[in-house]
Amino acid sequence: MTVTSATSTSAATSATATNKTSLAALNSNDFLKLMLAQMEQQDPTNPVDQKEMLAQMAQFSQLSNSTEMSDTLKTISSQLDSVVTAQNATQAAVASLAERIATDDTTSTASQAAA
Repeated sequence: MTVTSATSTSAATSATATNKTSLAALNSNDFLKLMLAQMEQQDPTNPVDQKEMLAQMAQFSQLSNSTEMSDTLKTISSQLDSVVTAQNATQAAVASLAERIATDDTTSTASQAAA
């Protein structure tokens, strides 16, 4: 019977989490380094297909563009939220001002009628 300790399981989980974090942090320079290492280590009698290499580069480029687009959309969303907040504040101020004017008109009309 094999018994696995809790510490080895948590260590494996921690290592997996670290790998996921480090993979998410890869950039184009890391990709190029990996591709160069792959080319250096390939079997000269059976080189990697050029179409496969181009497909990998295209996938990385698409991922990079998607990430940039996501960041841009987040920025736009934040700016739109600021605009909506400013519009709501302006609308509240205008409503308050209109209410004051209406109250002043009612007071003026009542004063004139009494005179």
